[in-house]
Amino acid sequence: MPEIAVKPAPALPAIEHPEEKLLHQLCEILRSYLDQEQINDVVRAYHFGAAAHSGQFRRSGEAYICHPVSVAITLASMHMDHHGIMAAILHDVIEDTPISKEQLAEQFGVEVAELVDGVTKLSKIDSRSRAEAQAENVRKMFLAMAQDLRVIVVKLADRLHNMQTMGNMPVDKKRRIAKETLEIYAPIANRLGMNDVRHQLESLGFKALYPNRYTAINNAVKKSRGNRKEIIDTIQNAIQNRLNESNLDGAVAGREKNIASIYQKMLSKRISFTDVFDVYAFRIYCHQVDDCYRALGCVHNLYKPVPGRFKDYIALPKANGYQSLHTILIGPYGVPIEIQIRTHEMHRLSESGIAAHWLYKSDNDKSETIQARANEWLRDLLEIQKSAGDSLEFIDNLKVDLFPQEVFVFTPKGKIIKLPRGATIVDFAYLVHTDVGNACISARIDKKLVPLQTKLENGMTVEVITATWARPNPLWLNYVTTAKARSCIRAYLKNFNQQEAINLGRRLLEKELQSLGIQLENVDNTRIIQVLQVLKKHSMNELLEDIGLGNRMPFLVAKRISQTDVNAAVKLDDNESTHKTPLIIKGTEGIVVSLAKCCRPIPGDSIIGFFNPGKGIVVHHHECRNSNEVRKKQTTWLDVEWSPEASGEFPAEIRIELLNQRGSLATIASTISSMDSNIENITVVSQDDRVSVDLLTLAVKDRVHLANIIRKLKKLSIVLKITRIKA
Repeated sequence: MPEIAVKPAPALPAIEHPEEKLLHQLCEILRSYLDQEQINDVVRAYHFGAAAHSGQFRRSGEAYICHPVSVAITLASMHMDHHGIMAAILHDVIEDTPISKEQLAEQFGVEVAELVDGVTKLSKIDSRSRAEAQAENVRKMFLAMAQDLRVIVVKLADRLHNMQTMGNMPVDKKRRIAKETLEIYAPIANRLGMNDVRHQLESLGFKALYPNRYTAINNAVKKSRGNRKEIIDTIQNAIQNRLNESNLDGAVAGREKNIASIYQKMLSKRISFTDVFDVYAFRIYCHQVDDCYRALGCVHNLYKPVPGRFKDYIALPKANGYQSLHTILIGPYGVPIEIQIRTHEMHRLSESGIAAHWLYKSDNDKSETIQARANEWLRDLLEIQKSAGDSLEFIDNLKVDLFPQEVFVFTPKGKIIKLPRGATIVDFAYLVHTDVGNACISARIDKKLVPLQTKLENGMTVEVITATWARPNPLWLNYVTTAKARSCIRAYLKNFNQQEAINLGRRLLEKELQSLGIQLENVDNTRIIQVLQVLKKHSMNELLEDIGLGNRMPFLVAKRISQTDVNAAVKLDDNESTHKTPLIIKGTEGIVVSLAKCCRPIPGDSIIGFFNPGKGIVVHHHECRNSNEVRKKQTTWLDVEWSPEASGEFPAEIRIELLNQRGSLATIASTISSMDSNIENITVVSQDDRVSVDLLTLAVKDRVHLANIIRKLKKLSIVLKITRIKA
């Protein structure tokens, strides 16, 4: 490892080069809130970083050290502590130079080294795609964020400066970075309440990703400014005069909409630029919270409010801590006016978010609240990432979590629960507790029973109904919206599927070994280890899971175990029967033993099983046409039989020809119902004035039950012909 000598307290260099100018600018800002000893540490980090990056240059031609110092200047404007500033200056040292984390810890302490490591990308990732590499880096960053929030603040400042200085990059790389910024980093800044950084990232990202659209909207904004300045001044003066008349000490300011926000509004609402820019935006800044509500009354008295467009984020802050009153009014000339009313303190916190923790130390209580909200969000993300199958799944969950529009509902005890718009009962249940989500079967909204897929709306009181026997349903993934619910369901199903596959794999392997006169429990442990090594499996459970999922044939594994030399190739004799005893099934095993939809076998039918790689065993009717080709392959099928204890309801399909008379289907339905069965689906195949040919899917208990239903239907005068579909 290279050694870099660093003086204990170096003096500032003479101002000659751009990097030295940036260092002096940084030190000027630091002097406003740090003591000299801490500034000396920052300068020491600068000299270390400059030496480490010596000979490295950016595409613009400037020394590479200019970039980390610029990032440090952004953080200094947020009053970041000196360890955070040092980490910013050194944030690319581990990634781009031979310096190790251990060397950084030795020179500047463990705290700085951990911060730098949290921001550093993973250099060697065994990934199949660039997307996986990016996803793994974001996942690593979030793990580091959970330990120290300064990691993400440094990363956001780093990304902001990269976006500001990527003019010389190739177009494809520029677009890729811009897309990642808009999809991940700008929403993270928003989620952490750092609106100033978020707006800059959105504008720069939009400009890089859609340069032509940015130019067109920007030109339209400039052109419309002059035409509308008079209206803006009129409205602003009218609001200010009304506040003065009410003896309210409030300041009114017009604000220009972000170009990226204008585009998003045009896109989401499918409206033209003219319609978006007709919403004139103003902010009113007050000193006290009470004054905000009084100011709201003043503007509602001045211009008519639009019903349903008032939002009180002071009483119910957003998840990122944002507080403000929002209202839409109909102003002069019939144009809509957007008004935001907040205190000066709320405005400072809305612009800085978690950075307010360092920037406004006098407002400690409020900034601590924002910190607490951010930490709570990160704890939820940590829980999500633990159950995520891979980094891409984690990123998918993260994106769901980063784009919420909130709805507020109540628990039966009156506690307010905040959820994204479109959330369902299942999302609510998982937010209360993972165990509640896993066991939910229904719910009451305002004391009325509702199904689990019911979408929640503001003001609802929700009571979840659970049962000890209940478990998550894969269909829930079709309508849940929160990242936590999605990850918990996936994790449960993954673990359930894994255990089910292990149990089935054990049954299959034991059956094959028994046919060879061997008991699995009597097999020597040394031989098991040898077989696992040959098959490249780490544990017996991993091998059994592979068998249960149909990825490895149980007969071949059994033959290898029984061979004298486990390394020898497995040979099958032409006359050798691979399946001497059938596998007993109930038909309700779940995910890894499924009934084929082509022939819909039911208890009592003669059946055969086929290994479907990755999914387990698919059970077909013995007469199913789809099974003929697969049956020729000796090791891909096995004999299966129904267990005498097989119970439950199984789908069976019948084809019925009946007279096309009024009430015919009703007669069929009532007859089936009288036989203790239900119609799950009806498909009309053909129909004329005389005859209707229909396919009916029935829920039956077994072959005898179906035969009794068919016998009963045949007795009806309207039924001409009835047959069972076996594919």
